[in-house]
Amino acid sequence: MLARLLRQRAESGAPPLFLDGLARGEALRLAGAAQSAVPVLSDAGPSANIPGGPLRVLPSDHEELRALASECTRCGLSKGRTHVVFSDGTSKARVMVVGEAPGKKEDESGRPFVGPAGKLLDLLLMTIDLSRRESVYICNVLKCRPPGNRDPLPDEIESCRRFLERQIEVVSPEVIIALGTFAAQWLTQSKTPLGKLRGEVYSYQGVPLVVTYHPAALLRNQGWRSATWDDFQLLRQLLDRRT
Repeated sequence: MLARLLRQRAESGAPPLFLDGLARGEALRLAGAAQSAVPVLSDAGPSANIPGGPLRVLPSDHEELRALASECTRCGLSKGRTHVVFSDGTSKARVMVVGEAPGKKEDESGRPFVGPAGKLLDLLLMTIDLSRRESVYICNVLKCRPPGNRDPLPDEIESCRRFLERQIEVVSPEVIIALGTFAAQWLTQSKTPLGKLRGEVYSYQGVPLVVTYHPAALLRNQGWRSATWDDFQLLRQLLDRRT
């Protein structure tokens, strides 16, 4: 057990552990952590609880998770943001909507999908008897706005990955719908273009997953509206099967 502990500390980059003078209770705590295979970080170490440092076990309480994300500085987007855009809707949702990244209005308000694309999303949800107030949880792959609304970069997606993973765990939706290429490809773990991904039911950690075009793309290309309508009908069918 002790050998495992020392190996884990070395792999995680933790400072050397000196056992001389270590209190019995502290030794037992460290040994217990090794037994449960949880990496140990010194409470006084440079990476402990620092927003820009390695993330430890994330909280399972939604508001605690939001508070932790609001202080995050794990990537360069934190330097230019007005607000961290964590989520909107209810954390007891039947459906989780995952978009790509906040835009200008979202950055200003701290809420996702509040501009024209958000109004279109609300209308699409309304057509299948859903609303962000009562039955939908809305978030993005990225929690901070990329400059000029550019596409998310791989390191930015990776920096936010654990927050999104834990959001899905905490909300535990019946169905997930991914809006846009980056959300769809991340959740399906596929490089396939969105137009070829949509129209099918996938699974993310056992949760049924539907992918479709981002509402912002629909505002630019109305030719995709019929396909998006079909995808939302598929979402409704999945929900109806679970009632």
